[in-house]
Amino acid sequence: MIRIEHVSHHINGTPILTDINLNIPDQRITALIGPNGAGKSTLFSLIARLQPLQSGEIHIDDLNVSHSKSADIARKLAILSQENNIQSRITVRDLLLFGRYPHNHGRISTEDQAIVDQTLNRFELMPFQHRYLSALSGGQRQRALVAMTFCQKTSHVILDEPLNNLDMLHARRLMGELRQLTQEQGLTTIVVVHDINMAAAYADHIVAMKDGHIAMQGRAEDIITAEHLHTIFDLDAEVIRHKDKPLVIHHI
Repeated sequence: MIRIEHVSHHINGTPILTDINLNIPDQRITALIGPNGAGKSTLFSLIARLQPLQSGEIHIDDLNVSHSKSADIARKLAILSQENNIQSRITVRDLLLFGRYPHNHGRISTEDQAIVDQTLNRFELMPFQHRYLSALSGGQRQRALVAMTFCQKTSHVILDEPLNNLDMLHARRLMGELRQLTQEQGLTTIVVVHDINMAAAYADHIVAMKDGHIAMQGRAEDIITAEHLHTIFDLDAEVIRHKDKPLVIHHI
C-alpha cells in the first residue's frame, strides 16, 4: 500500500498541496483526476521522489520514500513521468532492457531478454524493437515508455498521463492492458489521467483533487456524477450510464 500522511508542498510561498492524507489501495487501479493546477503531477512527483518532501511522509509498503535507498525504491516502484531524459538514439529493445537495470545492474540475463520479448509482444512493439525512439511516432514512443515501465516488474506502478499522444484505439488498448496487468500481477497502479471517461471505465478507485486538496474519493459510480463534476471541474455536463459505467457527455 502507498500511504501519504500530512503532505504539504509550497513553491515560492504558494501552496500547491495542503495536508494530503491518502491511502492507495493495493492491487487496484487508482486514477488521479482533477483540473489543471489541482496538484496531481506534484503529488506524483513526490511519490516518485522526483522532488523532496517538504513536510509529511510517504510510505511504499515498508519503505519511507524520504529515507530509503534509491535502489530499494526502484525494485518496488516503477514510474512514468511526463518529462524524461531518455535519449532518442536508443532502440526500443534497449529501452526496455534499460528498465531491467534495477534488477540486473547492467548484467543482462536470458530472463531479462525473455521479459523484454514478452513485453514487446504485449504492447504490440515487436515490429519496432530495433528502431530508434527518434524514428517513432509520438504514440509509438509513448507505448514504448509505458512498456519500459512494466519491464521493471515492480509491485507498484505510477504513470503520469500515459495516454499522451495516443489515438483513441491505442488509448483504449493501453488502458485495457493496464487493467489486465494489474489483475494478473496483483499490481498497485496509479494513473494521473485527464480523460474522465477513461478513469470511469478502467479505474477501481478514483481520487479527485482540486486546489491542492483531496476533494473526494471512491468508486467511479459514486464520484462521477453531474453534481461532483461541477464541484471538481466547475463543469456542467450530463452523466449517463453505459454498460454499467458512468459516461460523461461534455463535448456539446
